[in-house]
Amino acid sequence: MALVLFYFLHTFMRKRQEVSPSCKNSLRNNSGLRDHQNGRRFMRMRVLVTGVTGQLGHDCVVELKDRGMEVRGVSSKDFPLTDAKAMRRVMAAYKPNCVIHCAAYTAVDRAEDDEAACMAVNAEGTANLAKLCREFHAKMVYISTDYVFPGDGDAPYETDAPKGPQNVYGKSKLMGEEAIQSILKRYFIVRISWVFGINGKNFIRTMLRLGESHAKLTVVDDQVGSPTYTRDLSVLLADMIQTERYGVYHATNEGFCSWAELAAEVFRQAGMPVEVTPVPSSAYPTRAVRPKNSRMSKNSLTEAGFALLPRWQDAVGRYLIELESMKEQREALAE
Repeated sequence: MALVLFYFLHTFMRKRQEVSPSCKNSLRNNSGLRDHQNGRRFMRMRVLVTGVTGQLGHDCVVELKDRGMEVRGVSSKDFPLTDAKAMRRVMAAYKPNCVIHCAAYTAVDRAEDDEAACMAVNAEGTANLAKLCREFHAKMVYISTDYVFPGDGDAPYETDAPKGPQNVYGKSKLMGEEAIQSILKRYFIVRISWVFGINGKNFIRTMLRLGESHAKLTVVDDQVGSPTYTRDLSVLLADMIQTERYGVYHATNEGFCSWAELAAEVFRQAGMPVEVTPVPSSAYPTRAVRPKNSRMSKNSLTEAGFALLPRWQDAVGRYLIELESMKEQREALAE
C-alpha cells in the first residue's frame, strides 16, 4: 500500500517541498482583499508568531518570510505563556507591530484532568499577551476553535451565535477570546477546526499510517465539520494582518464532512484501497466531549471583503503532494 501511495503521488506531481508558485499566487489572490487582488503590495511589518513548532505557527512564519516581512517565531521555550515577565522581555526586545498567537494547550482529553494547566496557558496566558500587545501597540491575531460552541443541531454557527463549550479546552479558549475583547480594540479572533499541516501530527497523517497496514478502518461519522489546511490559512492570516478589518472570523476550508468522509477522501486521493466503515462517536469514547456539529459559517469573511479558502477536498490533494515532496527531500538527504 505504501508503494501505491508513493506511485500515485509521485506520478501526479513530483519535486518541490512547497506548492508551486502559480498555485501559491492563486491562493493569495483567493484569500486576499477583493480590492487588492491585482498588483497588490504587501506591507512591511514586524510580526511575532507564537507556537512556531506547531502546524499553523510554522506555516505562518514561512508565508510571512515569503512576503518579505520581518518575522520571528517563538516556542514555549523562549516565550512561555505562563511567564508574563519572560514574554515581556521578548516583546520589549523585538517590538512587533503584530502578534499572531497560534500557541495553545491543545491536549483536549488531558485538559479534563489538568484544568489548571490548560487555563494557565489558554486563558491567563492569552490575557497576559493581550496586555502586552496593548502596551507595545501591536495588533493581535488569536487562533480560537469551534469548541467554543455547544456543538448541537446541524446549522453552521455564525460568529455571534451563543457559546456553550462542552469541555475544559473549549472553555479555556472562550476565556481567551473574552480576555482579548476586553483588553484590545485591534484584534482578529479567528476560529478554526480540524487542523492539518506539514509540521506536526494530524488526522490525515494518522489515516495514511493506518492505511499502510489495514485494509479496513472504522471512523466516526456523527461529528461533522470542516478541515483546515494550515498552508491555506496562513495565506489568509498574512493578508488579514495588513488590514484594519478587526473582529471575529471563522476560517476553514470550504465544505463540510464527517471524519469518516474525510478519511475516505484521503484514501481515494492517495490511491489506497482502504475500506472506511462509519461508526458513531460512542464506538470511540473519549475523556472530553467532542462537538457533533462543528460547522461554522464564513459570512464574516465575505462581509469583510475576504475571499473564502479553497474547498477541503482540494486542500487534501495539495497536502498529500506536500507530504510526498517532503518525503522525497528526506530520502535525497539520506542518500
